[in-house]
Amino acid sequence: MSDDIISYSSDKTHLSDKKGIVTSINTKDDLSAEIVSLRPNSFKEYIGQDDTVETLKIAIQAAKMRSESLDHILLHGPPGLGKTTISHIIANEMEKNLVVTSGPALEKGGDLIGILTNLGEGDIFFIDEIHRIPKIVEEFLYPAMEDFAVDFIFDKGIHARSHRYRLKQFVLIGATTRVGLLSSPLRDRFGLFRTLDFYSVEQLVIIIKRSAAILDTIISENGANELARRSRGTPRIANRLLKRVRDYSQVKSHGRVTRQSVQAALELEGIDGLGLTSLDRHYLKTIIDFYKGGPVGIEAIAATLQEETDTLVDVVEPFLLKIGMVLRTSSGRRASEKAYLHFKIKPSL
Repeated sequence: MSDDIISYSSDKTHLSDKKGIVTSINTKDDLSAEIVSLRPNSFKEYIGQDDTVETLKIAIQAAKMRSESLDHILLHGPPGLGKTTISHIIANEMEKNLVVTSGPALEKGGDLIGILTNLGEGDIFFIDEIHRIPKIVEEFLYPAMEDFAVDFIFDKGIHARSHRYRLKQFVLIGATTRVGLLSSPLRDRFGLFRTLDFYSVEQLVIIIKRSAAILDTIISENGANELARRSRGTPRIANRLLKRVRDYSQVKSHGRVTRQSVQAALELEGIDGLGLTSLDRHYLKTIIDFYKGGPVGIEAIAATLQEETDTLVDVVEPFLLKIGMVLRTSSGRRASEKAYLHFKIKPSL
């Protein structure tokens, strides 16, 4: 089995990490040896997303029985739910190489063609944030996905000539947080389309215990439950918080992670009992205080907070919508009664 992983990236894709624990992109922490080692290597070790995992296991087994490659796969869901991890597992299960890049890194057609022409038979090509591929680059993907070929144009004007270069059959895995931004021609070329959902507290407890064992950290049952409740239903955040809590516990509580050490450590990180960060609270308070509970447009909220609209839509809103803190209506965003109760504010009439 070959487990080579080639990563193509651009500095432009790594924006400032001022959000700390909750971000829409992989940070240096996520790429550290400790965190990478926490990723499961097979579906047997993978926790959660049962329907998606079962579908992929059947597809992989069927492809192996026919000695064929998989269909192209599109994974959709909020950041940190395991889209990249699933692509690694698929490569391991298919015993093929994995090539990783992201939509913003593919600035020109030549960037994409250079990667495609170097793919081996059955290799897995993973594109994160695929909805951010420039339109002119995206058009090169159409014949590559459908016919496994790319067309080159030589010369210009009346001397222009076209040459079709045959590619080896590969599997494209696209990951996106905003599937609605994908064009129909691109979306329709994926054979498998799966949506990943937030994890339950029980599933996160299992993930946290597994990660703690790998990191050689002692964590109590109450500590794991408290950490899971504050992890926003997201494994990536759970692993990040576990590292912060581990550091705090080594200094303050003899290395043992308990409910008290979790509460104290996350209070320093500005994360409350529901897992809300300071940005989440500012977002909700802006709707409640500045706009009398809404409805208000996302652009107005972003302008008030001096944040990017994409950050609010991709990072902040999914979890707040999931737990019922904010309502998305045709006329804008509204703060729910649950949000008022969380801040101990009397709902406006």
